[in-house]
Amino acid sequence: MQSINLKEKLSLFDEHWTPKIVGALNGQHVKMAKLLGEFVWHSHENEDELFYVIKGQLKMEFRDKMVTLNEGEMLIVPRGVEHRPIAAEEVHIMLFEPAIIKHTGDVEHELTKHELEWI
Repeated sequence: MQSINLKEKLSLFDEHWTPKIVGALNGQHVKMAKLLGEFVWHSHENEDELFYVIKGQLKMEFRDKMVTLNEGEMLIVPRGVEHRPIAAEEVHIMLFEPAIIKHTGDVEHELTKHELEWI
């Protein structure tokens, strides 16, 4: 057991929309990501997702509304809910997701990642 320095982990990569795994617990992965621009519309049929904003402002678009998350705020997207993250400027986030989750659900897109790196 050792502490995980989130700032240090975020300094190890520059790619956007490419989550990095920093820990695991109870069948969940803890991930760090940098976001910029618009992601793809997608949903996860059987998995909830938790988005926690470390730096910046994240907009989460749903088909019927938009939720804005500022630093220190989090949002849980329930399973089956279609959503699209949007970052006008670079955003740093932490994600809590089941280890088996597919990056973009059943949607295949140029941003889809099939294997995520541990850092």
